[in-house]
Amino acid sequence: MGTHRMHGRLPWLSLDDLNPQAREVYDSITGGDRALQAAYRMVSEDGRLEGPFNSMLYSPELGDALQSLGSALRFKTTLGDREREIAVLTLAASLQSDFEWYAHEAVGSLVGLSNTEILSIKKGHAAITFSPTEELTHAATLELICDRQLSDDILSTMVIEVGYTGVQELISLVGYYELLDLLMRVWRTPLPEGINSPFIVAEP
Repeated sequence: MGTHRMHGRLPWLSLDDLNPQAREVYDSITGGDRALQAAYRMVSEDGRLEGPFNSMLYSPELGDALQSLGSALRFKTTLGDREREIAVLTLAASLQSDFEWYAHEAVGSLVGLSNTEILSIKKGHAAITFSPTEELTHAATLELICDRQLSDDILSTMVIEVGYTGVQELISLVGYYELLDLLMRVWRTPLPEGINSPFIVAEP
């Protein structure tokens, strides 16, 4: 595979660059549940994948497993939509992950998070309008990111609120989006054209 057009440190693959296995991954990403609920730009005007998805095409078997896991975490878990997006946005804010914030700010709005709630997450704290479960999800996500662990108090309360299944899903969610953030940091993946970093304050 190869193209002369770069996407950060990686060549930005066009459809013509893809072998059959990579094309299957591309079609799964662009034609799956994500595409049906697209709230952000996943594909450039000339058909190249934005964000972490371009890198998934370089190792199609692994890329397919990654995109399938991401789809399962977004669409097939017991976590509520708001709780899931609170967790992803909390991680994106903590890591200052440009693309993850850009994408999931839009998804969060789509599932009912208000602008005020999203801004609270960006500032590092739970919104006063969060339900007890949502506030707990925010706190647990911060512990997973910062402490690489869950305290006994948070874990026991999480088990009561969302069950062992929900805890397992939250841990997996945080790990998956941390992996995407790492991929994009190493490859220096740019935001889509015309989108500014949400974490850089413009000079007055």
